[in-house]
Amino acid sequence: MSAIQKIRGFQDIYGKDAKKYRYIVDTARKIFNRYNFEEIILPFLEDVSLFKRSVGEATDIVQKEMYVFTDKGGREVALRPEGTASAVRAYIENKMYAEGGYKKLFYEGAMFRYERPQAGRYRQFHQIGAEIFGVDSPMADAELIRMVKDLLDSLNIQATLEINSLGSFEDRKTYISELKNFLNEKKEFLCETCQKRIETNPLRVLDCKVEGCKEATKDAPVLIDYLSQSSKERYEKLKEYLRQLDVDFIENPRLVRGLDYYTDTVFEFTTDKIGAQGTVAAGGRYDNLVEQLGGPKTPALGFAAGIERLMLLVDELPEEQKLVVVVPINQDFNSEALKVSHKLRAENLKAETVLKEGSLKSKMKLANKLGGSFVVFVSEKLELKDMATGEQELFENVEDLIDTLKDRL
Repeated sequence: MSAIQKIRGFQDIYGKDAKKYRYIVDTARKIFNRYNFEEIILPFLEDVSLFKRSVGEATDIVQKEMYVFTDKGGREVALRPEGTASAVRAYIENKMYAEGGYKKLFYEGAMFRYERPQAGRYRQFHQIGAEIFGVDSPMADAELIRMVKDLLDSLNIQATLEINSLGSFEDRKTYISELKNFLNEKKEFLCETCQKRIETNPLRVLDCKVEGCKEATKDAPVLIDYLSQSSKERYEKLKEYLRQLDVDFIENPRLVRGLDYYTDTVFEFTTDKIGAQGTVAAGGRYDNLVEQLGGPKTPALGFAAGIERLMLLVDELPEEQKLVVVVPINQDFNSEALKVSHKLRAENLKAETVLKEGSLKSKMKLANKLGGSFVVFVSEKLELKDMATGEQELFENVEDLIDTLKDRL
């Protein structure tokens, strides 16, 4: 009988990759805490209408990529493809706006999209993200972007920040009308997907990575020329604040993001080190989404970063705590070995008890395989061996052994 294998596009994260995953999440938590965000743990499953109303009916996510099914109660549900919509739903449903409207939330966990697996992109993938509710000022935009940069800097990831303004929905409506006229004139030069997008989601044509589409749209009207005065002033303020926060950026008038809910500020941190899909963190403002999903009018903004993408860019992990391997000389000393390991761990030392029976030689092979820095041989006495130097030292009691290990570790 053949072994069962994981589903395509899903992955097991273990070994060094699991250490990278935890390092990234732990680092993000420290940064979020520094900026006074509080954690929210969101459900994996939501009513499918949440994403249709927020992400957009015409987006690739809703049309092609969501895992949608009918549950036993006859409800049409979806595995979450992103975190913002769920965070907004939770903000409304739990009446967080009653606390004055201002709320800063962060989350991490698995998301699901049925798309072609590639480097750093899976059908089950993981994100860290943060959302700010109840603040209209571009100060919030700048501080959120600075926080994302702090995260990337802490992970020693070099990335380029690109920014743009999409203006209000009214600004965009005027612009899209002009853009459609332009794209229809260039339709024969666009890929099949972008030809369909002209009517359903024309902004996404500007974001297409196909070279023919890039060439055909190089002279397309620029959204920033259609911004209202208030959106222009907000964008100028954002750039001013970013400079004050020592954040370098590039203005990219073609940056539109793939989700319908964005307004005004959009941004991406990109790199050329992981192939064509080089975005490692992205976000923006969505001032209409809370109201659109049934809550009070509430300005909001947020970002998300793909953990698998970040894992590809993390080269070095912090030095791990050194391991002490506790070896009973024979089975007569198994109980004593367990007690020694317990006492080492109680002192916050990293210890592994050799639990397998066998010869002393086989136990030492296992200690080497585990990467032990020190081995403690347990018999009537305790003998400490430094695996790097080969030096050995006898101890009458475990307390003296612990004091020595603390000095050396």
